[in-house]
Amino acid sequence: MKVIVMGQQAFGKDVLAKIIDAGKDEVVAVYCEPDKKNIDPIKEFALEKGIPVEQPAHFKEDNTLATLKGYDADLMVMAFVNIFVPEAARDIPKQGSICFHPSLLPLHRGPSAVNWPIIMGSTESGYSWFYPTDGLDEGDILLQWKCPIEPDDTVINLYFKKIYPSAVDSALEVCDLFRDGKPPRTTQDESNATYERRCTRKHAHIDWFKPVEQVYNLIRGTNPAPGAWTTIDGAELSVYDCARVEGDGVAGKVMELSDEGVTVQSVGGRILIKRVKPADGDKVAASEWAASANIAVGDVLGS
Repeated sequence: MKVIVMGQQAFGKDVLAKIIDAGKDEVVAVYCEPDKKNIDPIKEFALEKGIPVEQPAHFKEDNTLATLKGYDADLMVMAFVNIFVPEAARDIPKQGSICFHPSLLPLHRGPSAVNWPIIMGSTESGYSWFYPTDGLDEGDILLQWKCPIEPDDTVINLYFKKIYPSAVDSALEVCDLFRDGKPPRTTQDESNATYERRCTRKHAHIDWFKPVEQVYNLIRGTNPAPGAWTTIDGAELSVYDCARVEGDGVAGKVMELSDEGVTVQSVGGRILIKRVKPADGDKVAASEWAASANIAVGDVLGS
């Protein structure tokens, strides 16, 4: 097939490389976002391989659609796409377009689809390849892959160690299904659909008066970005690696200091904070921060 790869950053680049290395299909063009501060890895790789790169800001103009049509593609593989691609563009390739989403659709439509399952305490996630429509992640499903969310998984574990490598490999299965001429389609069950907004710093604020499980899930589900945070004496403190431990006490109070970190009380249990980032500093071990900031047992976070 003649394939267009549309994507951004490392995931888009690795999907592109996987398709090229397989040697079954010809990548006739790469589409990515307009240049920002640094060159996008997928653009850089495509240029190294001598593949034409297009960077339209949108697909509203006739000449942009004409350029897309000129590549005479059979399929457009949309891997990590941030801009809206209307039907007029999606339907230009002979077999249309297929899009990647890092959740088990119809669950967690929208951005931050890796963060929210962890924050919400889910025990399973995965990814979907679906036929995009003008609705937000609402098209029929081509294929899905599931994986467990372990009790200590963070965004780093779930996405980069589980979803990412399998998803890159699956790009070949996607192409195989279309090349065979009978790619499956399964309608999403709208009764199970959920939509979540982008997980931002606003959502990552720690409330120590919430059940410890919710606090722990929030920290895991925002590690490394946007980063959970709390305050002490009015100064913000970002919280990253942590563990859940047993113990009772007053919520928000520092209960123990050790070489492992700073143990803080929540409702029904405690959080052992292992790594932090002060507002004016870099990420450091929580024990190092506590020593430099003169943190003592009995101090209160969230103040």
